[in-house]
Formats: sequence, C-alpha cells, structure tokens
Amino acid sequence: MTLTPTATVRPESPRKPALIAGFTAPKGFGDATLRDKREDAIELLGGVPDPGVLPAAELAAATARVLSRPGLPSLQYSRTEGISPLRAWIADREGVPVERIIITNGGFHGLSLGIQAVVERGDLVAVDNPIFPLFLRGLQLSGARTLPVTVGAHGIDVDELEDKLRQGARPSALYTVPDFHNPSQGTLPAEARTRLAGLAEHYGFVVLADNPYRELWYSGRPESVDAFNHSDHVIHINTFTKTLGPGLRLGWLVAPERLLPDLVALRSRQDSHSSTLVQAVVGEALTADQGLFDATLGRARALYRTRAEALIAALEREAPGAFESVLPGGGLFLWPRLRDAGIDPDLLAAAASAEGVEYQRGSFFASGPGTGSDRHLRFAFGDVSVPRLEEAAARLGRALKSL
Repeated sequence: MTLTPTATVRPESPRKPALIAGFTAPKGFGDATLRDKREDAIELLGGVPDPGVLPAAELAAATARVLSRPGLPSLQYSRTEGISPLRAWIADREGVPVERIIITNGGFHGLSLGIQAVVERGDLVAVDNPIFPLFLRGLQLSGARTLPVTVGAHGIDVDELEDKLRQGARPSALYTVPDFHNPSQGTLPAEARTRLAGLAEHYGFVVLADNPYRELWYSGRPESVDAFNHSDHVIHINTFTKTLGPGLRLGWLVAPERLLPDLVALRSRQDSHSSTLVQAVVGEALTADQGLFDATLGRARALYRTRAEALIAALEREAPGAFESVLPGGGLFLWPRLRDAGIDPDLLAAAASAEGVEYQRGSFFASGPGTGSDRHLRFAFGDVSVPRLEEAAARLGRALKSL
C-alpha cells in the first residue's frame, strides 16, 4: 500500500489566557535604565533607600544567631500568617492584636492579596489621581474599572469622593497612599482618615491604605493610623522595603477581623507563606535590640531631608524660577511643577536624558484628567548623594536651556 505524503503540521503557539494577554507595562517603570547606555548617568527613577542607612551589620549578626539554633527552625516551613516573634513586634507597633497581622512578600504582595480578596472581576475601584502606577498593574488581575479621585497637598480629596458616592458611584474598594503620597507627597490628616473609614463603612467598600513611607517623616510626628487599624473596612498595608531594604521582600497587612479567613485562605492557595529565614532574621534583629528600628529610621529621616532640601536648592540655583518645588514632609520623592507652559515636558525629558539624567514624567502618574500631572516631574532621591543631586540639577538646567 502506498502512503500519501501529508504536509508537515506545525503546532500553534499556546494561546495566552485573557488575563495575561491584557497585561500592560506602566510607562517609565520597566527594567531598562539609562545606565545601560552611559556609565555617568544619574537616575532619579525609583524609591530606593540609601544603602548607608540600612542595618546590614545587625541583620548579618541576627542571621548568624538564627542559623545557629538547634533544629534550624528558620529553614523549615512556617504558618501562612507568618512567624510569631515578628508578627508580635509588628502588632505591638501597630497597636492591634497579633492575630490581625499577616506577613507578606513586600507591600505590592499585600496590595495583590487585598485586590483579590475584595474586588470582583470588572468591579469599580476608586483610586488616587495622580497614582502610584504599579497599583494599576496589580489591578489588572481583576479587570477592574477605575474611579479617579483627586489627591492634593492633604492627600485624597474626601469631599470629592463623598460627592461621587452620593451621585451613585459604588466602588468595591478604594486605593490610596495616605502618608507622603507617591508621587504628590501629600498626607491625609487624621480627621480625613476617620471620614474615609466612615464612608467605607457606610457605602460598603474596602480601603486599601498603602503606607510604605509612613515612618520616613522629616519632622514632628506622623498622622495617627488608628482610624485605619480600628476599622473593619480598611486593609492597612505596610512594608520593610523602604526602611530595612527592598531585597528582604517583607511586608505585612493589618487585616480586618472579618476578612482574615478570606485573606489567609487566599494566601494558602498561592505561595503558602513568606520566607521563614527572612522572617526569623528580621524578627531576631528587631526584638534583640528594641531600639534598632527607630535608630535606623532616625538616620534615614535626617539623610532624606538633607537630600530633599539640597535638590530643591540646586534646582533653583541651576534653573531659577523654572520649577515650583515644595519640601515634602517625608518620603523619598520630590514633585516639582514646571512653571513655563511653553516647555513641553516630553521634550524636556528627552533633553534631560541626552544630558545623562533620568526621572519619571508626571504624565505617567495620571489616573484621570484634571490634576495637571503632566506639568510635574517626579524625582526620587533616596539613593543619590547630594553632589550627584546637584549635578543632576545642573544637567537639567542645561536641558532646559537647550529647549
């Protein structure tokens, strides 16, 4: 019998699930850097803590102690919620029962858990405007629609939010950065926090309060978080990323009691728990020396304030009158506004890049119209020395003149 030859059948590429096919990359927040192109580049791109204020020696000593314990418990599995010493330390600092603390792999993981626990696919979610763009990336997990709410010098505009709610908006969640907002640096006053929690309770949505900069205040004291931690409609999210180091990938949730079972069940179906070793090391360091965390923060606050002040002064010296800059009350960012409406912000960014300085354009942070974000620049100065900040300002001044 003669076999008839058939054409070679090439297998088709696997079809991507709709969830992944819908992913987009936030502008300006990829892995490519200007340093890939020139060694002398100055990058003011991300909220990176300065290595000089991270407690490396104390963490190394804590690691040695943890790994010397009989049975090596730090190299074994742990509970989904996290290990007791670390959770107890966090709970004491937050002023809540230890049962309400869930350890996470950094702050973004906490946001992801919050989104998946309370947002149905296609739901409406109220969000900061301007916004930390990577939250919108996380929100793609739910295919949610967004309701922008203006953020100003005093944080999210609770009056505007209340108006939208009275007009019929029904979000399932609201996302905001309450302390030293990224990017605009505003801080939500205590009274407004109480109102926000009250609106969440009245209208039945959950506040995702993202607070990674809370401890990095420059003077005075931070606003109270009691309104968040004592509401059953707020998931309060924090992290050691900006204080002890992003490489630890360690954060936490202060979860409402009513959502605890859901969050734990969700987590148990993902990665089960955060690294036992990292939890043990951080817990050991913080409990062995009760003053370590505040001493670390004290050095960081002084350093970041000095850098913020130096950058503002350098901008005015190198480009007199070009920017309206306000010294933030804390955090790792400056949010100056271009005064000259004739300057195209995109052309300025390109000219600055040609001079060897890179920053995030304000337009990247808009979640809706009306904030003038495109006239702003976001400078991150956490890991950049004062001389380098001054050089960055000089390069930016040359870029402005070139236009």
